[in-house]
Amino acid sequence: MSPRQDVSQERRAQILEAAIQVFSRKGFDQARVDDLVAEAGLSKGALYWYFKSKDEIILALIERVFQQDLQQLEALTNSRVSAVEGIRRFTDAAIRDTRDRMRRVPVAYEYLALAFRSRPVQRALKGYLGHYIDMLIPLVQRGINTGEFRRIDPPEAAIAAAAIIEGTLMLWVFDRELVEPAEHIRAGIELLLRGLAA
Repeated sequence: MSPRQDVSQERRAQILEAAIQVFSRKGFDQARVDDLVAEAGLSKGALYWYFKSKDEIILALIERVFQQDLQQLEALTNSRVSAVEGIRRFTDAAIRDTRDRMRRVPVAYEYLALAFRSRPVQRALKGYLGHYIDMLIPLVQRGINTGEFRRIDPPEAAIAAAAIIEGTLMLWVFDRELVEPAEHIRAGIELLLRGLAA
């Protein structure tokens, strides 16, 4: 008899994908565990086997939603391209991911609202932002070291780059006729790079 296949990662992914759908429609507060169970097509017992509470699902989603961005940035930080090229490649990766990010936007902004009331969510988002900034800083520092960038404060430049990407998506939520995320993210980063140039 062959050993039983471990499907725990598949089940967790199934539950998290269902959670994105439910939370996008209903928000965190209005969504019930029964809604998640119905969307995932699993029993309540199966859901609780993988996640002990709705809050645990919310925290797992934060990790899942933002992990891909961090992996892309980490790969660019470790590559040997110039700082300008690294930032442009990261911008291109963020733009390629724009469609998926837009699908997740309702959930992402639920996190922001929840962060005011939930210390665990606040800590998780702070951790994400910290990783994001910590990985951009070496790219900026590389630009200073190679003479591509003038002498500036790397953390401030990293925060500015992150604000352009995240802020543009927030503006798009407010006015979808005025803001075109891919175009405006790229334009904002190019303005920043001009400002950083030596």
